[in-house]
Amino acid sequence: MRNIPLNQPERGHVTHICSNCGRTARKMRGNYLFRESGLKNIVLVNAEIIKCDKCGNEDPVLAKMDDVMKTIALALVNKPSALCGEEIRYLRKYLGMSGDTFAGYLHTDKSVLSRWENNRELVGSKSDLLIRAIVLSLGRGLLPEAEHVVRQFSKIDESQKSVMVEIDPENLEFEYELANV
Repeated sequence: MRNIPLNQPERGHVTHICSNCGRTARKMRGNYLFRESGLKNIVLVNAEIIKCDKCGNEDPVLAKMDDVMKTIALALVNKPSALCGEEIRYLRKYLGMSGDTFAGYLHTDKSVLSRWENNRELVGSKSDLLIRAIVLSLGRGLLPEAEHVVRQFSKIDESQKSVMVEIDPENLEFEYELANV
């Protein structure tokens, strides 16, 4: 991970309110594990964070939420190893599809998709590539990246590996780091 100091206060004094306890909180810069995405491997790097010293709650400040979500989707379809269940679920939800609809695009049963999404069954390599291609084709703003991503398909490791995905929420860039998540 980049060496960015965590919990560094920003200059100036603006009062912020904790979304958890309602007390006064402060705005900081730091790395934030973005669990709200539904993924356990997304870190917002050098993000603005509202931190409450009383209850410990932290909330990211994201001016470009839709763009951050798109960047996460792009990072997942570019992932150099097989998709895991949570990532497949994120991509399906990013497309705004129900399990039935997404399973139909994949020519599989929704119960199979559910087993993939819940990590009860590994997704096959061809289905993994089809998921990525569908997301690239139908995901908002991803089509311009499709050719580059598809040309990298042959380099994807078919085994599932946990990687941390570091997202810069301001520049909308991402990078990977092998991790134990």
